[in-house]
Amino acid sequence: LLTMPNALPIYLVSACLVGLCTRYDGKIKKDHDCITMLENALWIPVCPEQLGGLPTPREAADITGGDGADVLAGTARVITKSGKDITKQFVQGAEQALHLARMQNVQAVFLKARSPSCAVTGKIGVTAALLRAAGFQLTEF
Repeated sequence: LLTMPNALPIYLVSACLVGLCTRYDGKIKKDHDCITMLENALWIPVCPEQLGGLPTPREAADITGGDGADVLAGTARVITKSGKDITKQFVQGAEQALHLARMQNVQAVFLKARSPSCAVTGKIGVTAALLRAAGFQLTEF
């Protein structure tokens, strides 16, 4: 990574927030407030669920037995609406997102609200919990 004087900040951002087709339901719903925050910055779109090997579209899922931190601790699971355990994919995707954030030395992370991967407030998502534990600044949209 080359650093230059007055270099632009680098952010990691949930890919769905910038209009990429990564949402569980395959819909595209840009977040204009997030896109405004990304102006005058370099940004890297990521979808932890895709990085964990899940397709788009995919069945909706939720964390059962706790939150994202509990999933990482092995005391909660990520389960689809039909009952399939996809915890492994969520943890793998979170680890990949953390790897990218560290490799690219990102200054902050912008994540999707109400997501079992990315939620920052309420029930924290798996990726959000891992990134927060690693010391990254998280903002939710």
